[in-house]
Amino acid sequence: MPELPEVETVRRGLQPVLEGARLAKVEARRPDLRFPFPERFSERLTGRTITAIGRRAKYLIIHVQDGPVLICHLGMSGSFRIEADDDSETPGVFHHERSKSTAHDHVVFHVVSAAGARSRVIFNDPRRFGFMLFAEELPETHPMLAGLGVEPTGNTLDGVLLASLLKGRRSPLKAALLDQRLIAGLGNIYVSEALWRARLSPLREAGTIAKPAKKAREQSERLAEAIRSVISDAIASGGSSLRDYMHTDGSLGYFQHSFAVYDREGEPCPRPGCGGHIERIAQSGRSTFYCRTCQL
Repeated sequence: MPELPEVETVRRGLQPVLEGARLAKVEARRPDLRFPFPERFSERLTGRTITAIGRRAKYLIIHVQDGPVLICHLGMSGSFRIEADDDSETPGVFHHERSKSTAHDHVVFHVVSAAGARSRVIFNDPRRFGFMLFAEELPETHPMLAGLGVEPTGNTLDGVLLASLLKGRRSPLKAALLDQRLIAGLGNIYVSEALWRARLSPLREAGTIAKPAKKAREQSERLAEAIRSVISDAIASGGSSLRDYMHTDGSLGYFQHSFAVYDREGEPCPRPGCGGHIERIAQSGRSTFYCRTCQL
C-alpha cells in the first residue's frame, strides 16, 4: 500500500493539472470500488471547479467549488495517471509496472484548465481496494479522518509530543508507531527506517522512551527527528517504488535506493562501525527489518 510520501507525491503530481480546472465530465465506470460511489457521484462533480488538493495521512482531499469535498484513497493498487486529450499513452518507463488495462480504469475525470487545455485524469485500480467518498461538511469530521493522529511532517511532532503519545504503552514500539490514531500516515517501510536512524529496537516497549529520565527524553527526541527526516527525505525523493507503485506521470520513486534496512535482510548494517547485519522478523503479520547490534 502506498505510504504517506507516495500519496504526497501523487498530490503534487495532480495539483498542476487539477487545481483551478473545471470538471467537464466525470465517468464512474462501475458502481463501486472498495465502497459504493456516493449517490449522484458524477452529477455532483460535473461542471465544478477544483479549488484545492490536499492530503491528510494517506488520503487525498479534493475541494470543489460549491460542491462536496472528495476524499480519495489509493488502496493497495490504485493509481492516477494524467493523459493529454490527444494522447492515450501513459508516459514513463518504470521497473514495477502498474496496470494499463482499460478494464481497470474505473474513474475518468475530464478536465479543462483555466487556459482551455483539455486532459484526462484516470483512476486505475486492479484490486479495487481504493475508494472515493464525499465529505458533506468539514473533511476532518468525516469518519475516515476524524480519528487520525498528528501528521509526521513539519516540526509539530517533537520529542515531547511523541513521549506524550507513547506514555504508558506496553506494545512494541513499532506497533505503536503504526497506530494511525497516534501518528497519521506512518507505514511499515518508513517506521523501519526511522527506528534504524534513531538506533531504537522495534521490539522494545513503546513506553520506555516516554519516561522522565534524561535517556528516555533523548530517545524520544531522536526518534521524532528520525521520523520527520525519513518522511521528508522520502518525499524529496518521490517516494518508493515497491511492487506496483508509480507516480502520476508514470515515473518511479527513488527513495528505495536509500533504504538502510527495509528489504535488506542479511546485508551488513550500513551504520559506520556497527558490524551487525540486517534481520527480518514478523510483527503483527508484517515484516520488520532492523539491526539488533545497534538498535537497542
